[in-house]
Amino acid sequence: MNTKLTLNLDKEVIQRAKRYAEENKRSLSSIVESYFRFLTEHEKKELMPFSPIVKELSSVIELEKGFKLKDGYQDYLIEKHS
Repeated sequence: MNTKLTLNLDKEVIQRAKRYAEENKRSLSSIVESYFRFLTEHEKKELMPFSPIVKELSSVIELEKGFKLKDGYQDYLIEKHS
């Protein structure tokens, strides 16, 4: 069942979105619906799926149990700039 939705967006964004929709032969509503569907289906997963090469490379690296990526990156930056 379709329901009407009113959005307030920047005029320039709307114009670009309309051009994009026209160039891709889609309605603006179908693009917005697809985006919302993507967001809600992936909200508990990664928002941006990794490319196949990133997935392949990530399986090569094994990190220590309890390793915190943020801490490791901070250590790397400290060492790099020391």
